[in-house]
Amino acid sequence: MSVSNPPESPCLVIDLNRVRANYRALQAALPSARIRFAVKASPVPEIIRLLNDEGAEFDVASVGEIELCLAQGVDPAVMCYGNPIKKAAHIAAAHAAGVRRFASDTEDDLVRIAEHAPGAEIELRFLASAPASQTPFGVKFGCAPGEAVQLLVRAHDLGLTIAGPYFHVGSQQLDPIAWQIGIEQAGAIAEALAAKDIPVKAVNIGGGLPISYADTAPGVDELGAVIAAAAARHLPEHTALIVEPGRALVGNTGVIHGEVVNVRQAPDGRRWIYLDIGRYNGMAETENEYIAYRFQTDRDGDPMDEVVVAGPTCDGDDVLYQRTRVLLPTTLRAGDPIRILETGAYTASYSSVSFNGFPPLTVHVIGAERE
Repeated sequence: MSVSNPPESPCLVIDLNRVRANYRALQAALPSARIRFAVKASPVPEIIRLLNDEGAEFDVASVGEIELCLAQGVDPAVMCYGNPIKKAAHIAAAHAAGVRRFASDTEDDLVRIAEHAPGAEIELRFLASAPASQTPFGVKFGCAPGEAVQLLVRAHDLGLTIAGPYFHVGSQQLDPIAWQIGIEQAGAIAEALAAKDIPVKAVNIGGGLPISYADTAPGVDELGAVIAAAAARHLPEHTALIVEPGRALVGNTGVIHGEVVNVRQAPDGRRWIYLDIGRYNGMAETENEYIAYRFQTDRDGDPMDEVVVAGPTCDGDDVLYQRTRVLLPTTLRAGDPIRILETGAYTASYSSVSFNGFPPLTVHVIGAERE
């Protein structure tokens, strides 16, 4: 199978060679950082095996992701249970599987970790004062920076091992200054802890590293320079950096192959293009039109005009773009193939089980897991 000859529509085709290239490019841009792949971005076994061979760590958000990584031969010592929202039973299961690193942002969670994963290493998530990203988390995660010091002291008193502060600047963050702000705040937390004789071993700067969709995003070299400079200025010497990319490693490695189901001139006079893939079987990140994917067709040399792009289900919210300016050929017809580019992240993993009877997005992998 090749990208140009997928077996069915819709499907996602992932290129492992690009995953490897992205990992090595990030490694070159941040040579002193530990790279921890956010499994939720693309929980594909072949990707996990490749990154494990490359020496990556893994950010897991559930017992299911832990089990997936274990099945691919990942050492639990390089996993971190990075979801601050977790049941006591799940903490115990992770600990029983060998996971010894946990993220947290509340005292209640720290108490549960101390009980069910005694001695575990803690990365304490705080809410950095960073500019809004393309797909922001809001205030769902992270405590106030001042509270982070108190919680890390509390973790220390509970017998847990302190790694250090952790922040996330929001998914698809386009402003490099966001990491500078977060690192400066993390440095202040580290300084306050040092005054209490609690050393910080590492600062987790989270994910959010962007890729270019319809708009150009800063590259990893630019981001790496900002991050390295901020770390040198604000963090104690010998503090390890941890970065948790998801989209930056896999986003540009995937292409969704779809099909035009119908073309319609709606009563409002706008042209609507209906695809066999929509909000519920892979395109969840088009919610609020946060992510503007690029489209490619076999008729791209023909005249173009604006369209509304919608999915195939009987749900009124299954509309991908009606405010974002999307240009597609005026000659598009039902049955025409269409490709959606840079769809390697948060597509198959966001796909529903079977909404309206449409099956989850099928994933195919090309390229070599090992060189």
